[in-house]
Amino acid sequence: MATVTKNYMVKGMTCGHCKSSVEEEVREVAGVNSVEANPGTGRVEVTGENFTDEDVAAAIKEAGYTLKP
Repeated sequence: MATVTKNYMVKGMTCGHCKSSVEEEVREVAGVNSVEANPGTGRVEVTGENFTDEDVAAAIKEAGYTLKP
């Protein structure tokens, strides 16, 4: 399967610690190759193969945040 990049908007991510927490959890999702969180915009960019939106959302929840609808 080809590598894909998806963007997610996260509610409540406002600082460097938030960025680290989200990146650490999302990096553990199977199939994720890289993740870059931006607390200024709330955007999380995830690149990889065969990862699901549900798994990314669960990882973000594990970090203490939620996806914006």
